[in-house]
Amino acid sequence: MYSSSTKWWFAVLAVIVLLLGACSSAPKITQRDGVSRHLPPPEDIAGIPDATPTIEPLSNYGNPESYVVFGKRYHTLKDGQGYNERGIASWYGSKFHGRRTSSGEPYDMYAMTAAHKSLPLPSYARITNLRNNRSIVVKVNDRGPFHDNRLIDLSYTAAWKLGIIGEGTGLVEVSAIDPAAPKPQVTPAPIITEPPSPRGLPELFLQVGAFGSPNNADRLKQRIEEQLQVSVLIEKTMSSADTVFRVQVGPIASVELADHLTQRLDRMGINNPHVVIR
Repeated sequence: MYSSSTKWWFAVLAVIVLLLGACSSAPKITQRDGVSRHLPPPEDIAGIPDATPTIEPLSNYGNPESYVVFGKRYHTLKDGQGYNERGIASWYGSKFHGRRTSSGEPYDMYAMTAAHKSLPLPSYARITNLRNNRSIVVKVNDRGPFHDNRLIDLSYTAAWKLGIIGEGTGLVEVSAIDPAAPKPQVTPAPIITEPPSPRGLPELFLQVGAFGSPNNADRLKQRIEEQLQVSVLIEKTMSSADTVFRVQVGPIASVELADHLTQRLDRMGINNPHVVIR
C-alpha cells in the first residue's frame, strides 16, 4: 500500500503528464492570416486581371432566404441591382485557401473574389478604396465577414491591389455590377506606394441611434460623451415627411479604435452600431 504522501505525488505527476500531453497535441493558433510559404504569391500578382462579370445561375446552397451565424440572422438579397454601400473591408488568405466557399467553389486567395453577407452568390461588384481611389472588380462567391463593423472580405490579391494588406482593413465603397449591363471602359488605378494626401480623406463614424426627437438624440450624445470621453455629433437629416436626428460617434481615427469603441458601447447596452463613412 502506498502512503498518503506517495499517493499525492502520483496525483501531481499524473496532472503534469496530462498537461504536457495537451501542450504537445494542442493545435498552434495563428494570430493573423496571411501568405503561407507553401502558397507563395505569383510573381506577377499585379497582372492578375479583375473578375469578368458573367451571367451565371445562382448557387442553390449559397442563397437561402436567411441564415444564422453566431446567433445573428442575416437576410440575402434576391439580386444586387442598385446595391451601393460604404464600409470596412477586411481580407482572408492561406488559412482558408482551398476550402469550400458558400457558393460551392473552392476559395483561391490569388483569385479576384470576395465574401459578402447579403449579395447573391455568385455576383460581381466594384470595390473602391476610398483613401487612394484604387478600384477593382471581384466575384462575390462566399459568405462573410462575420465580424463587427465589417462589410466585405476580400481575397488576398484583391486586398493587395487595393493597398490594404498591410493595415488589414480599409474604407471602401461596394457597388454591385449587373453582368447584363453594357460594360463601361474603366482604366485601372495604378499601384502607388506613396501614402495618399491627408486632405479629403474619408472619415469613419459609428452611428448609434436615430431619433425623431432632438431631445432623445441629445440625451444619448451626452451619455456617451460622459462615459466614453469621445466626440459625438448629431446629424440632422430632413425629408418631405420626417426629420431624423442621427447620433454618431466620431470621427474615429482607425478601424481598431472603432472596434474597441463598439465593445465599450456594447457594455453600455448600445448594440450593433452602424458604420458610416463620409
